[in-house]
Amino acid sequence: MKTGILGGTFNPVHVAHLRIAEEVRDTFALDRVLFIPAASPPHKAMEGEVPFETRCAMVRLATADNHAFAVSDMEGGRPGKSYSVDTIRALKEEYPGDEFFFIIGSDSFLDIGSWYDYEAIFASCNLVVAARPGAEAADLLAALPVAITAQFCYYPAEKRLAHRSGYSVYWLAGVPLDISSRSIRGLARLGRSIRYLVPEAVERYINEQRIYAHDG
Repeated sequence: MKTGILGGTFNPVHVAHLRIAEEVRDTFALDRVLFIPAASPPHKAMEGEVPFETRCAMVRLATADNHAFAVSDMEGGRPGKSYSVDTIRALKEEYPGDEFFFIIGSDSFLDIGSWYDYEAIFASCNLVVAARPGAEAADLLAALPVAITAQFCYYPAEKRLAHRSGYSVYWLAGVPLDISSRSIRGLARLGRSIRYLVPEAVERYINEQRIYAHDG
């Protein structure tokens, strides 16, 4: 089985998350995409202290109508920071027959050298870098920490970095939605409409539960 991994705080989940997951699923013929909310993200402060369970509930609502999407709360049962490499290792142990595709935004990929045990990520699964507007495929090579560049071969025609482990880093362009969870929180905090930025069920849940009414 080919499985995509999309992690994040999902505070809240929005339509760009869903569209990126769907484009990766379609482009790479994935059987499923696992949405994995971060319980304690190491690189991002949790603005407003929205509980992990609430963020998981929003993702479940957002993905309920797509049989290829699933939600895992595995990081909620793990103490300490939610490191991606630990999640990937746990998934590989749980699903040893799966081929994994770790989905990451181009802005996060540019900072991957600061991630915990980042070298092990490249040696554990494929990566799909979802490009933000204005990003270029050549950024893949430029973003690699100098210490590991010799471990890769770059194929510009394929927009792909091949790692010596046999896994690859793929560049996915053409994801046009530039939406941020921060801007959605700001609108919700002001009582403004967030319609069409998040799925309808998520909008209703946010409003009914007043999740961001007292945020910030």
